Amino acid sequence: MSGKAIPFLDLVTMHKELEPELTEVFKRALNTAGFIGGPVLEQFEKAFAQFCDTKYCVGVSSGTDALRFALIAGGVKSGDVVITVPNTFIATTEAISQAGAEPRFVDIDEYTYNMDPVRVREYVENSCTFDSRLDLLIDNKTGKPVTAIVPVHLYGQMADMDALQEVADQYKLLVIEDACQAHGAKYFSTKENRWRTAGSIGKAAAFSFYPGKNLGACGEAGAITTNDEQMARKMRMLRDHGQSKKYYHDMEGYNGRLDAIQAGLLSVKLKHLSDWNESRQECARKYNELLAAAKGSVLAPYEPAWSRAVYHLYVVQVENREVVQALLAKENIGTAIHYPIPLHLQKAYANQGYRPGEFPVCEKAAERILSLPMFPSLSEADQTRVVDALVRSLQAMAAQTAATVSE
Repeated sequence: MSGKAIPFLDLVTMHKELEPELTEVFKRALNTAGFIGGPVLEQFEKAFAQFCDTKYCVGVSSGTDALRFALIAGGVKSGDVVITVPNTFIATTEAISQAGAEPRFVDIDEYTYNMDPVRVREYVENSCTFDSRLDLLIDNKTGKPVTAIVPVHLYGQMADMDALQEVADQYKLLVIEDACQAHGAKYFSTKENRWRTAGSIGKAAAFSFYPGKNLGACGEAGAITTNDEQMARKMRMLRDHGQSKKYYHDMEGYNGRLDAIQAGLLSVKLKHLSDWNESRQECARKYNELLAAAKGSVLAPYEPAWSRAVYHLYVVQVENREVVQALLAKENIGTAIHYPIPLHLQKAYANQGYRPGEFPVCEKAAERILSLPMFPSLSEADQTRVVDALVRSLQAMAAQTAATVSE
C-alpha cells in the first residue's frame, strides 16, 4: 500500500467539529427526560420542512418507514402496483411491498441513472389500460390497479419530475418522491418556471438520515415531507401506533417514531447542511475537471441543466470495475459500488419472474459503476491522488490487454 488512507466516507471529522453542540443535545435530553416526541422533535420538523420548502415534516425512525408511511397515507392499498426503478437500494421496494403493493420496474436514463420518463410512459401506454369506469389504470398482465410512481432521486440528483408528473396527472397516479439520497437537491421546473427542492414536488417525499447521508443522524432516522395537511396528520398517527391522542387509536399503526435525541442532533447538523452540500458540489466540479484533463476511459456523472445535484455519491463508470476497485484499494483509496445487482435480479424478487436483459440500461450501468470518495472535507490533494490512481489503474489494464493481444 502507498500513501495515507483516503476513506470512501469520512464521518469522523464533522462529528469532531460539532462535538460540543452534539454533546449538549444528549445532556439536555438527560436533564429533561425528553426522549420521545416533544419540542425538540417539533423544532426539527419545522426546520426541515422549511429547508425543503414544504408545509409539513413528519419525523420517523428510518427512510424505509418514511416511504412506507407516505405510500399508505397516500392511499396505496394491498394489491396495487407501484412503478419504480431497479437501480436503487432495496428499501425502496421493501416499502412498496410492506404497504401491500407490488413494485413494477421501468428502466433508467443512461445519463442520470434516474427513472426514465419515456420508459414510464411506454409501460403505462403499452402494458396498461385506463378503465374510465373505475377511473383506474390497470396493468394488463396482472389485472391489478397501478396507483403510484416512486421516482428515486439517486446519488443526490433529482429525477425529471415535470415529465413524470405529466404522466402521473394524465393517469391519476400518486407521486411519492424517494429523496433518501437528495437532501437539498434542486430541480428546475419548466412548467412552473422556478427551481424546486427535493421533497416538495410529489404528494409526499421520504428522506433517510442514515449516518452516511448528506444529513445524517447518529443512528437510524428518517422523515416525510408534504404540503398535504391530511396526509401529514395520518402519517403522524401511523408512526405512533395509529394514535390520534394517547390511547385513542383511530387505526392500526406502527412503532416508527423519531426519538428526540436524534431529532436534536439533526437540528444541529441541519444548520450546516447547505455548506456541506456546497462543499460536495465543489468536490464534484474538481473531480470533473481532473477527469476531463486525464482523458481516460472514465465516464463522469452527468448533470443536466435543470439539475443542481448535491452529490451524496460521486459515481463513475469504468471497464473491469472490480479490478479497478482492487487496484485502488492497494493504494489505500476507499471506493464502493451502488449497486452491483439491480433489484429485478435479486433473489428477493425471483418470484416476479424478471430475467437478465429486461432493463438493459440499468444492467449495463450496474456492471460498470464505481463510487469514488465523496464527503465535505475531502481535499483537492486527495482528489488528485484518487484520479491519478484511477487513471494509472486503467492504463495498466490497457497495457496488459494490449500485451496479451500481441502475444
